[in-house]
Amino acid sequence: MEYVDLYLVHWPVSMKPGRYKAPFTADDFVPFDMQAVWEAMEECHRLGLVKSIGVCNFSCKKLQDLLSFATIPPAVNQVEVNPVWQQRKLRELCREKGIQICAYSPLGASGTHWGSDSVMGSDILHDIAKSKGKTVAQVCLRWVYEQGDCLIVKSFDEARMRENLDIVGWELTEEERQRIAGIPQRKINRALRFVSEHGPYKSLEELWDGEI
Repeated sequence: MEYVDLYLVHWPVSMKPGRYKAPFTADDFVPFDMQAVWEAMEECHRLGLVKSIGVCNFSCKKLQDLLSFATIPPAVNQVEVNPVWQQRKLRELCREKGIQICAYSPLGASGTHWGSDSVMGSDILHDIAKSKGKTVAQVCLRWVYEQGDCLIVKSFDEARMRENLDIVGWELTEEERQRIAGIPQRKINRALRFVSEHGPYKSLEELWDGEI
């Protein structure tokens, strides 16, 4: 390819090439120089190698740090978003700064090594889905869509793919939105693999800047 449409900094972490396998050791990490990394991303943009640049898993604080020196602001912040982790504070900042939130794990990543069934098993979401004649997955995806976020969904099953697409032509009621807003919040992908006495983040508080 001559260019890519979107190029993202996957995590606010730098690893040695070829060493991306948890659990990490002191030899796996290198210091994360956010300014140098972003300057290189901007150079890719200026060279026409990428149409847009962005970040993933950046907290409000890390976004504000980046924006303090960025010549080209990030077009996207790709983060975990679902009814159990709604990212209200981060969404408000991104909307203010013109940064598009891209939601990964909108269904909670159940079945993965770090995922949870807290989204798909939610009684509130099951009640809403039953009353609307929809699936829990459709209610979750519709909720994310109504927030104005773009979506990343993963399925290898054709029926599930068609189900995931069937989130237009209907909407949640205000009462249903309020019920979803009241779901207790808990971050599912905490990224404990990046927390280490040997690495740049000694605690989850440091990695997420207290936004967890």
